[in-house]
Amino acid sequence: MSRAQAMILAAGRGERMRPLTDTCPKPLLQVRDRPLIGWHLQALGQAALADVVVNTAWLGEQIEQRYGAQTDGVRIRYSHEGKDFGHALETAGGIVRALPLLEDCFWLVAGDVYMPDFRFSRQALERFRASGKLAHLFLVANPEHNPKGDFGLAADGSALNQAEVRYTYSTTGLFRHGLFDGLPAGNPEGLKLSLAPLLRQAMDRGQVTAELYTGAWTDVGTPQRLAALNS
Repeated sequence: MSRAQAMILAAGRGERMRPLTDTCPKPLLQVRDRPLIGWHLQALGQAALADVVVNTAWLGEQIEQRYGAQTDGVRIRYSHEGKDFGHALETAGGIVRALPLLEDCFWLVAGDVYMPDFRFSRQALERFRASGKLAHLFLVANPEHNPKGDFGLAADGSALNQAEVRYTYSTTGLFRHGLFDGLPAGNPEGLKLSLAPLLRQAMDRGQVTAELYTGAWTDVGTPQRLAALNS
């Protein structure tokens, strides 16, 4: 199989979603007519991004049983953090673990966000590749649960670590292997590593760009948000 052009983060425990996630991994929670992760898989298939990596930990076997090796025109490989280490490796730790399965530039999206109108595209991937940047983030208006936001956005499209006006990182973006240089290749020890410090360091070097995404977006982090989407 070719290296994958996209990764879906699906390893988290989903503590805030309990008791729903006591028996079901959060990416499999149903939103309208399909599981959360299913919206991303469908969108990636429609974009002809045929190879995808999904990382798993908490109840990860349910995700693999549900989707197997192929669905919606997408071939899936799994990075089994739970089986290999007994726990999730946090965002950057999970990405570094999966890097050997991914192309040098790849799409990244969290399996617990609902953004049904988002369009992954090979054209955007190629533009990012040509830019030479280490990451390109999609930012959204700050929701009630994150009123101060995460990152700023300069007029030239640069993402800012420090800014008076900040937006929320949608957990969707384009990434390059180089962002993770200096970390153990393939994360063989299963280190837990956060993504935000790596992004902030790269922003300070001018190596991260961003854009605002104005389509529907929900961080499905609580049972109340899930119920609101399904009402």
